[in-house]
This record gives sequence, structure tokens and C-alpha cells, in this order.
Amino acid sequence: MTFFSDRWSDGVRSAALASVLSVSFAGSVSAVERLTIDLPLLDVNVSLNLKGARTTVELIEANPDLQELDQAGDGSVSRLLGQFLTAPLPQRTLSVLEQSVGHPLLEQALLTASQLVKVEGLPADTSGQVLSDALQAAYRDAEPNLLGLLRRVPGESLSIDFQSLAFNAKRLRDNQDDARALVQKGTAMTPAPKSLAESGAEGWTRAEIRFPVAHRSEALDITVLTPEGTSNGKLVVISHGLWDEPESFEGWGRLLAANGYTVLLPSHPGSDADQQKDLLSGAAAPPNPEELRFRPLDVSALLDGVEAGTLLVGEQIAIDDVAVVGHSWGATAAMQLSGLQTTSRKLKTRCQDLRDPARNLSWVLQCSWLSGADQGSLADPRVKAAVVVSPPMRLLFDESSGPSLQAKVLLVSGTKDWVVPSDPEAVEPLKGGNPLANGHRLVLASGGTHFNLWAPVDQKEAPILGPLILAWINEQLTVPSSHTFSGGGWGHASVPLVDVTGQL
Repeated sequence: MTFFSDRWSDGVRSAALASVLSVSFAGSVSAVERLTIDLPLLDVNVSLNLKGARTTVELIEANPDLQELDQAGDGSVSRLLGQFLTAPLPQRTLSVLEQSVGHPLLEQALLTASQLVKVEGLPADTSGQVLSDALQAAYRDAEPNLLGLLRRVPGESLSIDFQSLAFNAKRLRDNQDDARALVQKGTAMTPAPKSLAESGAEGWTRAEIRFPVAHRSEALDITVLTPEGTSNGKLVVISHGLWDEPESFEGWGRLLAANGYTVLLPSHPGSDADQQKDLLSGAAAPPNPEELRFRPLDVSALLDGVEAGTLLVGEQIAIDDVAVVGHSWGATAAMQLSGLQTTSRKLKTRCQDLRDPARNLSWVLQCSWLSGADQGSLADPRVKAAVVVSPPMRLLFDESSGPSLQAKVLLVSGTKDWVVPSDPEAVEPLKGGNPLANGHRLVLASGGTHFNLWAPVDQKEAPILGPLILAWINEQLTVPSSHTFSGGGWGHASVPLVDVTGQL
């Protein structure tokens, strides 16, 4: 679950399609013939007869209520149903599902969807096998659309309860309330000087290399940014999120390189943009839980290469004094490298509770990590500073291991992040008395989302978080500079940045 870059949101469209139904096969059962849609806010219950209806016209003819609505709306119902139920599904949809059957990420998506869609007469299925079988039958019978899929689901009747959508919408608002309140009480940091914010426009050299690592069968593709001026001898590694790529965060790297840092931006091949392309083409399954271990190992392997002199040859790097920056899943990896220990304990007890008040979209990804969670404690003592932006972390980490962190961590979260909402994933872990509240800081970006805080290579504006990241790393790695976190001047004019640590 960047779960989660903008590309991640593109990728979950296929999972969302699969999530329309959460059903299971139970012997020889007739197909669903009736679809019921409950609209509790309007006190309306719409029941549709699906039997024999292959087109929008046939569906409306089989349902007198729809006929009246369509006539009253001057054909609007026909157009809506055509777009939703009878529009052709992409040819690759079946391949995507077949590759994903039984995969933990799909299972979690289907479990979440079971709140909305229920099939009478069948227990819930989170493997996706029946969904795949039904879609295969729809393609075989030349009905490759949602209506054809619905008509081939085994069971007695299918219902969609929109009350669950209202519940989840309210829960999301609740999961952002504390962050908004903290921002309102706090004081936004003074914006960074324009000259500093835009300093990454030049002053660096860019290269792309491939570097083999022992734990993967394929080499890592790495973007390398080095300062054109005087180097400060410090190294920063930037880790991207799920289904993303280094280019999405190169703006951060350029600013750091222009200010003396050597920067490595690796692509994590098991969960990067190329892996998403393979997934959406039906050529690959979703990312394996083993990626939870491989991602931090990618970073440590780069540090090993620098230390051994096989990477950044000729560079004078202080390898025992490194910073790691990450976004979303990349931020989770940065927390692992900083020394926070992973555990399966909370994943086992909370992943099945669909009514958990802290549940959020990032739990789909976190819960898919269950089988690898107890092998994810991969601290690298060379990492002394970390900036983690929107990390999925509430279920994965053991907060009691906070005192063992060898790196000082700056956690950044957006108050409008619906993928990894601030309250459960950022505010709660750092509240007073929590072992994580031990010199680490939480900065909230007012109006920040999961997708507007990054720094794509083609972005014309200066990176929102660039000066903040630079200030934190300067201070934690004791780089001589007038620009430090405690010195201020790392804010942003249009997206206020507020250090709320003192209010927790």
C-alpha cells in the first residue's frame, strides 16, 4: 500500500475491481440472479433482476422501477448503467486476477471489500479464486463486463450496502481530526528562503548505474547525484514507495546534492513502477511479503558497496554517518534501518477486525506483510538520521523498541492523507509517554496528501519538503550549516509545516 505513490493508486484500480466482490465457491451453486443496493441515507432499497440481462437495455426492461427512473431522468439511468455495468473491462483484467489469486495483498483487498459487497448463501472468500473463475466465464461467454461478471458469481443474491461506505468515510475523518487540531493549535514554520528552496536547480551531476546485490537475482538500478561543488562527505539514500520510482523523489536528491551531499536513489525491483507494469499486464503477481525484508537490504547492500569501494569509487564518504529518506513503503524501510523492530503481533490480532477504529487503507498493505513481519528487524548501525514521509507503520512495528533506534527520525505526515492517515499512523506512535517519543520529531503538513509532498524530476516548483529534509539531515549529521532544523526557516508558503511534537 508509494501504498504508496500516485502509481500505487493506479495499480489498486485492478485490485479495486477485484474488490467489487468478495465471494467463495461452495460446490455446485446457481449463479446470482438478483442484485440489491441498500441506500440507508435515502431509506431506499433497489433490487435488480439480473437473470437473462446481457445489456443495459435488457436490464432496464427486466426491472420496471429502472424503466420509470430512466424515463424520468431522460435516459440518465441508461447512461450510468452503461458506464458502470456494461462497459467492457480491459483485456488484461483476467490475467491480473489470475496472477493475484491467493496473494496476501489481494486477500486483504477482498477482506476490506467484504464490508461493502455480500453474497447470500456463500461464505466470504478472500483468495479471489471464485472471482477469477466468474470473470473467466464472462470472457468465455462474450460478456467481458461487470454485469457479465455479476451474473456468473455463484450464490443466491448479491447486495451492496452503501452504509459501510458512510462508516468508512466517517472513520477516515476521525483518523484525521487529531492532526488537524494539532496544526490549528501550532505555529507554522517560517518559509525557507527562495534561494535555498530553489538551490537544487543546479550544482549537481547525475548518473545512472546498475549494481548487483546478493539477495536479489537482478541488479539494482540506481540514480546517483553528486555535488558539483565541495562535497561534505556525507551520503543520503532515498527509498521510493510502492509501485514508484526514483524519479518521483529526485527533487529532494538534487537539493541535497547541490548542498554538498552524495545521494543514491535505488529502484526496488520487487515493488517499483516496472513491477506494477508487469502486474497490470498480467505478467506478474503483486509484490511478495519478502519485499518487506528486501527493501532495507537493498539500502544496506549499497552501503556495503560504498564501504568496500565497489560503489562510488573514489568518493570520500563517511559511511558510518549516513541518512536515509523514504516515502510511504520507502519510509517504512527507513524506519527498519533506523532500528525500529518489526513484529507480527498486532498484525495477527487486528488485521481481521474490519470495525477497528484505527483501520485505514494502508492496513491493506501492512496486513499483507504478515508472513514476513518477524524477519523485518534490519537495523543498520551506519544509519544515523532518517526522514520518513507518510510511512505505513501502526501495525508493523513494536513501539517498545523505540529506545533502541540508533538514528534520529523526523516523521512527516499530511493532514489530508487518505492512504496513510495522520492520526493512527503518525500521531499515535509519537504521543507522549510512547517509547518512540525520544528525541524524534513529528511535522504535519497542513493540506498535505499522500501524493503532493514528493518531488518529481519534472516538477517546476521547488520541493515542498526539500528545505525541511535538508535542515534535519544537516543537524543530525552535524554538517556545518546555518540551515538546521532547530534554526527554523524550513517551512513552505502554501503548505504550512508545523512541528507538533511538543503538543503530543
